[in-house]
Amino acid sequence: MDESRRRLVVVQVLVVSLFLTLFARLWYVQVVGGDDYQAQAAENAVREVITPAERGMIVDAQGRPLVASRPSWVVTVDRDVTDEMPAAARRRVLQRVALTVGMSYEEVEARSLRCGEDGAARPPMCWNGSPYQPVPVAEDVSQQVAVSIQEQGEDFPGVEVEKWQVRAYPRPMGVNAAHLLGYLSPITEAELTEAESTGEETLNRTSQVGRAGVERTYDWWLRGVPGVQRKAVDSMGGVLDTVSVQRPRPGNTLVTSIDARVQSVVERQLRQTILTARRTVDEVTGRRFVADSGAAVVMDANDGRVVAMASYPRYDPATWVGGITSPELARLYSERAGAPLLSRAMQGQLAPGSTFKPIVASAALTHGYTPDSKLNCSNSLAVGGLDFQNYESTAYGYIDIARALQVSCNTVFYRIGYGYWLRSGADSGDVEAADPVVDMAAAYGLGRKTGIDIPGEASGRIADRRWKRAYWESQKDTYCKLGREEGDDYRHRLAREFCADGWRYRAGDAVNFAIGQGDTLVTPLQLATVYAALSNGGTLWEPRVGKAVVSPGGEVVKRIRPERSGRVPVPRRVVDYIDRALAGTTRVGTTAWRFGGFPLDDVPIRTKTGSAEVYGKQSTSWLASYDDRYVVVMMVRQGGTGSGTSGPAVRRIWESLYGVQKGAVHPDRAAQPGARPPARLPVFRPDGSIEPPVTPERNGSR
Repeated sequence: MDESRRRLVVVQVLVVSLFLTLFARLWYVQVVGGDDYQAQAAENAVREVITPAERGMIVDAQGRPLVASRPSWVVTVDRDVTDEMPAAARRRVLQRVALTVGMSYEEVEARSLRCGEDGAARPPMCWNGSPYQPVPVAEDVSQQVAVSIQEQGEDFPGVEVEKWQVRAYPRPMGVNAAHLLGYLSPITEAELTEAESTGEETLNRTSQVGRAGVERTYDWWLRGVPGVQRKAVDSMGGVLDTVSVQRPRPGNTLVTSIDARVQSVVERQLRQTILTARRTVDEVTGRRFVADSGAAVVMDANDGRVVAMASYPRYDPATWVGGITSPELARLYSERAGAPLLSRAMQGQLAPGSTFKPIVASAALTHGYTPDSKLNCSNSLAVGGLDFQNYESTAYGYIDIARALQVSCNTVFYRIGYGYWLRSGADSGDVEAADPVVDMAAAYGLGRKTGIDIPGEASGRIADRRWKRAYWESQKDTYCKLGREEGDDYRHRLAREFCADGWRYRAGDAVNFAIGQGDTLVTPLQLATVYAALSNGGTLWEPRVGKAVVSPGGEVVKRIRPERSGRVPVPRRVVDYIDRALAGTTRVGTTAWRFGGFPLDDVPIRTKTGSAEVYGKQSTSWLASYDDRYVVVMMVRQGGTGSGTSGPAVRRIWESLYGVQKGAVHPDRAAQPGARPPARLPVFRPDGSIEPPVTPERNGSR
């Protein structure tokens, strides 16, 4: 066989082999894998459209809705229709929509774009949902506008009006409670990816997710399960038929421990106190008080449940509904506006002033001092070459610790702190030196988060030897560099001194620490847990806002139990001694002038005032108070004295709790709303109505 013939045979064999391979593959695809490929093709022809679930309500302890959902008319654009139009026709439709809903064409155009398209902005301006779902371009339009668009359908091709559910704030008793409730914002790509990887059915591209407050903590319980419509589409994406419909399941209801009536009083009193302080002249500086922020907490002393918690300045939680604008978001973070997004109750960290003294008394009475011990309440005390003054230089002579608490004598507590400082090695630099006051502050829960079921809590700070050493190590390079520069002013001298031995815990640090001054910081919520422990005999509780999760059908899905976080290592006799002393503060001490005529025999309130001084700032007003049921704490930053500024408001809060009128407790004290925190849950009726908890007096049970 010649060479050309052999080549022809080889080519023929290759051709036959290729055909055999092709036929074999065709047979495999059609016969062996036919069912699989047919299923995949069918799947490609079906698209899912998400129907958002109605998010669950958030109610107060009496069943009053704090957050609900309401119907909202939403104008949507079907991109499958408008994308088929000539550009000019599509522009005319969107211009007509913009004119009708009162928006600019540019905004409507931006909202109609899908995220990722050319020219699209970031969420929530662009559409982050399904490409087969109509795109919302205007929300919360009036019913008149909705009807107008529906009646003129020929002028609005591809435009529909739908009813969606959005967050609503009924504001019972006028409450705001923004920092407690939190807000929602669109799901992020990272959250969506995680949800898809775990098979989480409650989240999709259209989801709104809790970002703060109880909306975030109990987000999963509140979400509900979205509905899904499976639609058959042709190769061009046009809808042919609805294959199946899975209706959405609404979210659960969160019952909180908040009492809207008490919350309303607290918010109103806090705001009024701050506004009044701003009109009051500070006798120390000769200027009006800045009173730039404040907070108040009402807590159940026996289990840590939060009855009311307010922060000022505040913001409107409805600001987030439908997506927040950049200017609005900037204002919430703005220092000029007072950073309204910051919850001063659990994130505001300030020196506690004299409200810290019961902690020092606890340390003293368990480490060498007795109820019979008497110390000199002189008008000043010389320590480390400096004179540390008593408030207004008042002297009371030799008094016991109880009287020192009642008149808030600084020099008595200076002496206690100074004595322990000497015993602990003075300024030796031993960061492990034992200090009863430092240890007691930690035992009362300071320097760490309380564990409240709201995210973002601050931990505060105990400014002891260990903290001062760590601070010096973190700052010494900066100060040493400044100290090496030429200059003999105060700033350069301070830098050189700090560079040399700023790590030393000096006598001045110890005496300041003993009266809650210096670098120690607490939050109002932390202080409330301290005074709750004094009320209940020494138990520290993790504060709770959530009380229970209830299904849409009214069944209790989850009870949120209070959690103990520790016990203060103080004998009951010492706690009782401090308790009696603070009862005297209200009758004959620093708050007596604010509680004249109050029925203290029926409601024996214990109080402790504080006026924390900060260099370059006006004093922070503190007032902590409690009885056998409640703790009430108020703080006004740069607001003046504890009793002078916060006293009237704290008294009114107590009056509202017990229905005090004209100096007398309401005759039916037990029946007063708020006079006893409800142990039971609201009653959820089959018709959707909610009734207050059934009390034993009404012969019911829950």
